[in-house]
Amino acid sequence: MLTVHHLQRSQSERIVWLCEELGIPYELKCYPRSPLFAPPKIKALTHMGGAPIITDTSFDPSNPLILAESGAIMEYIIHKHGEGRLALPPSHKNYCDYLYWFHQSNSNLQPSIFRAMLLGTLKLGPEHPVQKNVESRLKTVLDMLNDRLSQVCWLAGEEFTAADIMTVVSVSTMRLFYTIDLTGYGGILAWLQRVGQRPAYKTAIEKGDPGMVPSLGAEPPELFPAWAAATQ
Repeated sequence: MLTVHHLQRSQSERIVWLCEELGIPYELKCYPRSPLFAPPKIKALTHMGGAPIITDTSFDPSNPLILAESGAIMEYIIHKHGEGRLALPPSHKNYCDYLYWFHQSNSNLQPSIFRAMLLGTLKLGPEHPVQKNVESRLKTVLDMLNDRLSQVCWLAGEEFTAADIMTVVSVSTMRLFYTIDLTGYGGILAWLQRVGQRPAYKTAIEKGDPGMVPSLGAEPPELFPAWAAATQ
């Protein structure tokens, strides 16, 4: 059995959504933040103590697999459980687009948001050179994402792929922790609206984060209360 350990209001929603898109059997274990970070039950599963994490007894029940890191988990599930669906093969004309955008979220977009988020706690002020550099970097990444999505429906081109699943959370749920106003980013906003219409996305949010309204519009949501309190 494949088990997804999902920290609510986090990037691990990617894995729940992937499983729903693939239509594969899985067990979902949800963990609320405690009150801000992962609770001890998740921390006990791996050395890094973060989410997402999967455990899998499907192929060797006597030696369960424990795997962390969302990119690695996505690839594992796609190829071990999903018969390669939602990934593009090297023979596909858009393979390089798929490969780039699949990895871009964890290599550029998400780190840029995290840097801005953590730097904001230092309250350096808008004219501080470090603050200006971090904000400029984030704007560059968002502009690049918007330019791409102003030209194509999905990040890899015509087809919805795992590259979209990897990227959406950074400009939706992660805005619970860092205020990003998407006004003027028409490409990103149209893409988020297409995502919001996908049945598997709706199901993933309902199962993994019941009660959470997905942040798919231009206006940023209110900050996650525990984060807002911690950074006042």
